[in-house]
Amino acid sequence: MTPVESVVQAVLYEGYMLYPYRPSSVKNRQRWTFGGVYPRAYSQASGSDPWLMQSEFLIRGDARTRMGLRPGFLQVIERVVLEAPVASHDGVTVSDEPVSREVSRLDIDDRRYYPWQEAAERHIRIPQIVLGELLGAPREIPFSFDAGSDLEPLTDQTGAVRGALRRTHCQLTGRVELAAERVAEGVYRLTTRILNETPLSQAKALKRDAASLYALVSCHTVLTLKGGECVSSIDPPAGLEAAAALCRNIGAWPVLVGDEVRPDTMLASPIILYDYPQIAPESTGELFDSTEIDEILTLRILTMTDEEKREMVGTDERARALLARTESLNAQQMQKLHGTMRQLRPVNAPYAFAASGQDDHYGPISPWAELDALPHLACVRVAGVEIQVGDQVRLHPRCRADIFDIALSGMVATIESIERDFDDRVHVAVTIDDDPGKDLGMERMPGHRFFFGPDEIEPLTDGGRRA
Repeated sequence: MTPVESVVQAVLYEGYMLYPYRPSSVKNRQRWTFGGVYPRAYSQASGSDPWLMQSEFLIRGDARTRMGLRPGFLQVIERVVLEAPVASHDGVTVSDEPVSREVSRLDIDDRRYYPWQEAAERHIRIPQIVLGELLGAPREIPFSFDAGSDLEPLTDQTGAVRGALRRTHCQLTGRVELAAERVAEGVYRLTTRILNETPLSQAKALKRDAASLYALVSCHTVLTLKGGECVSSIDPPAGLEAAAALCRNIGAWPVLVGDEVRPDTMLASPIILYDYPQIAPESTGELFDSTEIDEILTLRILTMTDEEKREMVGTDERARALLARTESLNAQQMQKLHGTMRQLRPVNAPYAFAASGQDDHYGPISPWAELDALPHLACVRVAGVEIQVGDQVRLHPRCRADIFDIALSGMVATIESIERDFDDRVHVAVTIDDDPGKDLGMERMPGHRFFFGPDEIEPLTDGGRRA
């Protein structure tokens, strides 16, 4: 996928299912919390969930600027599990049950099946629009998706049909409203509204879970320009702050996506994003929670019991693929998940003559250059004992410690380095001897390397040298 498509997919399936990825978990029983656009009748009857989504974009261009709009969402599909009647070896039915009946769980060989709400991706087709055509002439584009159902037989290892999955989706109808107006010289405000007008006969009696079958969930809009530029809603350029503040967004917020050099694409997202969001290249695949840390979710999945994993894969194929991918990660892939420093990117950094190995070259000055230039400390004296890298100490956090430091109180640690900050204060970096990830701390990975002051450590007699 392109960088834009990967972000859109992450937004689309954000919260589709959440750890622990089991139907029995509370988090996966109350679903579709992001970007829901519900039928107008239900929204007005319940007084809660919205029936429209509105996004307003600021763009630079002229009457010839071409705009590509792609609203999209997930349609909820109700999946029920049917159990087939039991048959003897000669094919004669020995059960008095009906031809099939709905069940809350069905085990076939090593597979388990549960009722579940799946989802299908939908995109509303909007022809390319020229900006000048919208000025003073708003447009309405109706859309509709037909109802349907299908049956998937479930067989055992012998090929006998033991049950089936019945999937049903409802008819959806609505419209997209488009309008544009000039707000400054060469600057325009584009308004898009997505309305759900699916008719409901008993809207007041519907529970939210049932109403979701008629909703547009994870709703979003992608805007692409030709012959124009998108303006940041978060950090508008000088002179456009007031115009950006007047943009009214309901249920979604536009952010720049794609190539930072060419700001021609925006995503109106139902979850909070910054301009130019990216999927971490270390991520190995969908975890359906892009605001969470991949390493934490991966480690949690690996600690699940066999029974919990069986329930997880009984959810749907996306959960099954997630588990299979997680269990197949090798050591190198797991190492990448531990973290990468990306924030230290000098902006308009001055260039200076610097040495690298045996070759001198010009390059950007590191933000740590001043600190790196200080002589490295070989040892530090604590309670009359000279300690150095590799020595063991016992930790005694003092009053300035946070809750995590306090949890390490009394533990034995090994000194990994002795460092100074810009104020010439000494800090002792240690790894915890009982930490299973101690080797990561020795490689200076965050989360396994901790800093304490010289007054917070106690030299151990075997490790220290008396002055």
